[in-house]
Amino acid sequence: MTSEARREIYADVETLRLSHEVEGGWKNIKAFGLAVAVTWDGENQFREWYEDQAAALVEELQRFDRIVTFNGDRFDFTVLSAYAPVAGLYPRSFDLLVDLHRILGHRVKLDSVASATLKTAKGGSGLDAVRWWREGNKEKVVEYCRQDVQLLVDLVAYARRHGHIKLAAREVSVSW
Repeated sequence: MTSEARREIYADVETLRLSHEVEGGWKNIKAFGLAVAVTWDGENQFREWYEDQAAALVEELQRFDRIVTFNGDRFDFTVLSAYAPVAGLYPRSFDLLVDLHRILGHRVKLDSVASATLKTAKGGSGLDAVRWWREGNKEKVVEYCRQDVQLLVDLVAYARRHGHIKLAAREVSVSW
């Protein structure tokens, strides 16, 4: 394991509520609530974090030099801000969506990047995750979140090996 792998953690969160269910909608992401988060790092591999562990998750994320997410700056960190101060996460953040938006000039979906680059599709959506959680199918939500984290790990590994990711029919140079 390289020293770089020990210094970074990959993370994703799934929520309890959807935008239309909270006052203020997308301007009030903090109120969506944490259902589950999944992290992966080289030492601990995959770990699950639930709402009552959100503050501990924030503390754990701050131990790493780099926190790799997809839309973490806008969404995941904001969800976590309801449970603990998250200002210390932003200097450590490497948000793939932010980087791709900077390069491309527009936002892209994780599923689009994963499908083109890895030939792997996501197994659902955030809407599905909330529905599954409410139906009591919490393990399905955990697995969905774990798959998203695995996509992040695999995308970064691919980009480091090849110097690019794929989007539709084009290669996009990245330095991850």
